[in-house]
Amino acid sequence: MPSGLRIGALSKRAGVSEHVLRAWETRYGLLSPSRSSGGYRLYSESDVRRVQRMRAFLAQGLSAAEAARAVLAERSTVATDPASVRKAEAGGVANLRSALDDLDERTAHHVLDELFGALTIEAVIRDVLIPYLHELGDRWGRGEVTVGQEHFASNLIRSRLAGLAPGWGGGQGPRAVLACPPGELHDIALLSFGLVLRRSGWRVIYLGTDSPMTDIEHAATVLQPDVVMLSASDPERFEQVRSDLGRLSRDWTVALAGPGASSELATAVGAQYVDADPVTAAEGWADR
Repeated sequence: MPSGLRIGALSKRAGVSEHVLRAWETRYGLLSPSRSSGGYRLYSESDVRRVQRMRAFLAQGLSAAEAARAVLAERSTVATDPASVRKAEAGGVANLRSALDDLDERTAHHVLDELFGALTIEAVIRDVLIPYLHELGDRWGRGEVTVGQEHFASNLIRSRLAGLAPGWGGGQGPRAVLACPPGELHDIALLSFGLVLRRSGWRVIYLGTDSPMTDIEHAATVLQPDVVMLSASDPERFEQVRSDLGRLSRDWTVALAGPGASSELATAVGAQYVDADPVTAAEGWADR
């Protein structure tokens, strides 16, 4: 008996509405479903990857027809055996470092295209982008890269991840409000958390960087989320709003993440502490 995803499950995994998925299937032949014994279309992991690649091409400015042709022209090269995965990850970090150090936007996007075509989004984030960004921060601290190089690299990576995020709030799953507290301008980890959470069927409302606590509280009141996730890279960002965090935690499930969070602070304000990488953390929340 064929196994696979019904279109509703595919929609949640890929973050694309069922209507759009059907249009891509009928107009461009993007998807290749099998049939269940009851006649339902069942979609495979290859279909999921094609939708993800379609979204990546659309985010680069291609039309739907151009994006579909580009996806269908690609070979199905998603790595599955451990050796191939490790090779793709190691090569990805090295190639990304080289392109971004040279401020070579075109090559950097090409490297990311290859990574997203060869690995899952979760693997790209956890095993390539996060290690690269940590290394970049260390190199900047040692004076090996300039502020301009660091900003260029971070902004390019952030733009690619953000391009995978349209339509986060749709669906019927649990709801999460994601934000950075006032003064916090680094949100790539939070953005990554939201992407993985959305792929698990959650509805994500993303407030982004430097969010006033009054706005976060208002969003929680209006949206009634299952969790309010706050991320900061500097402990001072949370310390400055400690009383607000305590008030927010009295009414909502609040989780604190990032280098600025600590178990001591989370306990003091009645929040939960998230100490895992964004992908592992999101997968943990999705399994609750």
